[in-house]
Amino acid sequence: MWYRRYAILLVALTAVACGSGTAATPASTPTPASTPTPASTASSAPTPTVAGTEEPTNDATAAPTSSPTEAPTASPADPTTPPVAGLVDIGGGQELYLVCQGTGTPTILLEAGDESGVEDWRLVMPSLAAETRVCAYERAGINRSDAATGCRGVEEVVGDLEALIEAAEIPGPFVLVGASGGGFLMAELAARHPDEVAGMIFAEVPEAIGAVPPDLADIIRCDGPTNIERRDYVAIEQGVWARRAELGDFPMTVISNEEGDNVENQRGWLVLSPNSKQVVVTSGHDVPVNEPDLVIREILDVVETARS
Repeated sequence: MWYRRYAILLVALTAVACGSGTAATPASTPTPASTPTPASTASSAPTPTVAGTEEPTNDATAAPTSSPTEAPTASPADPTTPPVAGLVDIGGGQELYLVCQGTGTPTILLEAGDESGVEDWRLVMPSLAAETRVCAYERAGINRSDAATGCRGVEEVVGDLEALIEAAEIPGPFVLVGASGGGFLMAELAARHPDEVAGMIFAEVPEAIGAVPPDLADIIRCDGPTNIERRDYVAIEQGVWARRAELGDFPMTVISNEEGDNVENQRGWLVLSPNSKQVVVTSGHDVPVNEPDLVIREILDVVETARS
């Protein structure tokens, strides 16, 4: 449920207000894997319930902005691509922190949740890099990236990612992975570039925010003193959610935590592709940290399907 995620965000924003500097904890760059790390070696997790591919119900009234396309075919090519870890100039005097590891195609692009950065993927990135190219970055205002300024809507936030992909020459096609609020940004990127989408994975991406209590609205407003991303959360989420439509026939997995009506609400994302499924867990909201084995397995399943 969205208020659970915003309770988590509230804790992060409160930490900023108390003087910690950033909401996400800075950490060293994930170390590229020298040998493949089997998913089974990570911490044990509850066995998920997998719902088969289904035609989801869609309450969105907006029509598709473009015709659905077939997912691009990705092959397990192994180009010589060195690891990347550092700031990338995306233009306009702005730099974003980027980490890329591994070689191969499709490229896995990781988008962390609200107020979070590269560190959120520390338990899954090495194993993914053993199989293909994988990139994670930090949005403006987070950790090592430049500060965010002004009120930032979807054009600014997703525009930064598009500029980063171009500036760093990150090759497609892409398997887009979004955690929590990062899923809205991945959905928008996919809608803008459906021909570059080889697959998608959402990890606990809720439905859009509805009515926001006044005290919470004051905290998450884009010009609020603790909103380090300067992100207009309400406008971005409601806009992306309303524009949901089939984008193409690519593999997609939605991982949802079983709590209240959370599972049912997140089925709304399945409309993005007819080749979609939902995986239900009981370990909480932060799935990449709580169940890295599961996340690794589901991402690599999508990668293999995209290659076939």
